[in-house]
Amino acid sequence: MTKLITFTDGGSRGNPGPAACGVVIKNDKNKVILKTSKYLDETTNNVAEYEGLILALQKAKGIFKACGRDAINRVSTNLECYLDSELVVKQLNHEYKIKDEGMQKLFIIVWNLTLDFDSVKFIHIPREKNKLADEMVNRELNGREKESSLF
Repeated sequence: MTKLITFTDGGSRGNPGPAACGVVIKNDKNKVILKTSKYLDETTNNVAEYEGLILALQKAKGIFKACGRDAINRVSTNLECYLDSELVVKQLNHEYKIKDEGMQKLFIIVWNLTLDFDSVKFIHIPREKNKLADEMVNRELNGREKESSLF
């Protein structure tokens, strides 16, 4: 396996508000090999979108490493990252400047993680083509809401 396809999403209920991110990773045959989500506490939608991408890059790195792709056994590692956040995609593709200091820090984290791969593409998709990742976000947030209603 030399290529992975990631779908990421992030969202907050309120902006800022309780937030989560979701990740779906497929192999080059379009088979889902990983679905995960993460609760992020209180933050904004844009931060949650970046956090989803960061989680995807970390998971992809682990998948490639488990397949023997690392600095010693160098085989091409390519990622296609699909996000429904036009803002984040345009920032990562150097079409928009990043004025917010917090977002600049997240950009740097993403940029540093991309150095672990031979190529990384950031591609904007409409929300309706990102349903699995969105589902992961909502599942995480709904689970947290149920937990907090018990107390």
